[in-house]
Amino acid sequence: MTRPLSDLTVLVTGGGRGLGASIARAFHREGARVAVNFRRSREAAEALVADLGPRAAAFQADVTDPAQVAAMLDAIRARFGLPDVLVHNALADFAFNGDARAHLDRLTWAEMARQLETAVGGALTCMQALQPHFAQQGFGRVITVGTNLMQNPVVPYHDYTAAKGALLAFTRTAAKELGPLGVTVNMVSGGLLRTTDASAATPEAVFDIIAAQTPLGRVTTPADMADAVLFFAAPWSRAVTGQNLIVDGGLVFG
Repeated sequence: MTRPLSDLTVLVTGGGRGLGASIARAFHREGARVAVNFRRSREAAEALVADLGPRAAAFQADVTDPAQVAAMLDAIRARFGLPDVLVHNALADFAFNGDARAHLDRLTWAEMARQLETAVGGALTCMQALQPHFAQQGFGRVITVGTNLMQNPVVPYHDYTAAKGALLAFTRTAAKELGPLGVTVNMVSGGLLRTTDASAATPEAVFDIIAAQTPLGRVTTPADMADAVLFFAAPWSRAVTGQNLIVDGGLVFG
């Protein structure tokens, strides 16, 4: 079963700003109805949907909390109908600042667990909540957001990278279980993006170094990532599941 992007309702977790906002804009551009989830970024999320218009709306929820997710889906159902596509982009607070990162000798399990709770726990909560809807209609698309730091940990952000590695594993096991329901589950992994709130702390010289190392000679943008996310929701990817697409200008070969 395939459906055009313009026929879909899409939930973007952590969609109020940064990469999430670019993903929301990309789906909206293609005619989809977009539910923009936010946890704390109400002002940014409401400004985004005001700019996009009536096919977009903002919904607050902590995606690690099943009760909040259920209430959010009730509100989305009332506005657009339940989501056909889940883009799990939500990220626990994080800044890509190599100088301020938690080094291995003083990294705590609490820091690791905080990243895992949002990356993997948020994906689990949202997928569980949407699985009955996906099963009923025999169709669903789940896209998770990863990182090329798993292939090239040029800066050892232990907590963030470990959480994204676990999310990739969960993406693949979920693809195996949900496939018979007509659901594909894939990951899109970016490099350092120019520029999001998380990468704003990265020195400009680092962007230039990365650009010089890529075959395309430039750093990936949030818009580049967002367009790759569209592929996994579109009919063209109907036979693709359990995959990790690296979008970083060819910096690493996955």
